[in-house]
Amino acid sequence: MKTIKIKIPATTANFGSGFDVLGAALKLYNEIEVAYEFTNSRVHELKIEIIGEGKDTLPKNEKNVVLQAMKTVFRICKTVPPAYKLRLINHIPLSRGIGSSASARLGGIVAANELCRKKLSEDEIIQIVSKLEGHPDNVVPSYFGGLCICNFDGNNVKYTKVKMPFDLKAVLCIPDFELSTDKARNILPKTIPHKDAVFNSSRVALFMSAIIQKKYELLSIAMEDKLHQPYRKKLIPGMDDVFNSAKKSGVYGVCISGSGPSILAISNENSAVKIGMAMQKAFFGHRITSKYIICDFDNNGIQISK
Repeated sequence: MKTIKIKIPATTANFGSGFDVLGAALKLYNEIEVAYEFTNSRVHELKIEIIGEGKDTLPKNEKNVVLQAMKTVFRICKTVPPAYKLRLINHIPLSRGIGSSASARLGGIVAANELCRKKLSEDEIIQIVSKLEGHPDNVVPSYFGGLCICNFDGNNVKYTKVKMPFDLKAVLCIPDFELSTDKARNILPKTIPHKDAVFNSSRVALFMSAIIQKKYELLSIAMEDKLHQPYRKKLIPGMDDVFNSAKKSGVYGVCISGSGPSILAISNENSAVKIGMAMQKAFFGHRITSKYIICDFDNNGIQISK
């Protein structure tokens, strides 16, 4: 049998002010291995092996998200796939705001596209996965790497990328409870005050300038938000204390990672451990256990090998 290996980065989205607009890839990965062979038989046994995150909870049948994404491609490309089996090696925590669902769908789409001899273009892949996800801010950076700016009108995605500086660290404090994206979205108001929109637009512009010019002292202001975090903190006990603990420990900026409940702090290498421990302690003060991980940002995106 031949094998295709896909390595898909985790992502962190929003950076506070850039709600549904900004996302960046992290050096934390899920892997998909597809072993396949062409046979004369039209009946193939479904085999899915899961290692790591979700090994005891994720479905290993037709409901598996990776498998569903692959079948979407076979249907679009009007291709009968070869016999294949899946091995999913998951390092990205589930339902924690670090892009696990986007990585699964993107990985499945890319793997199936390889089996279809790359009938889909890069842009077609992005459009398909973004529609499946409902938003592109995890999908685009997971595919291209770096810091991506996305525009999505519900039908078409426009995007661009800048590289994340190599001297920044992502410190992720991951609490021991899940938070679904749907729940985190449903708590948001239908309308917002005009002044809140201006508040965020000024800060997301400042964020991009601070990253590009490496003026990291501006990130604390640039990552402020009034569109989603004030509402979502009701779903993340102790969030304000976690933010304050990071700020007192030398962080450049802190925010909810994606829809949460993980908290993202951006720092230099010297302060990363101190910040992670402080955030973990703050969560524990609210009787919530957590772990922290320190990641570099990934500027390369998805990797494919055969």
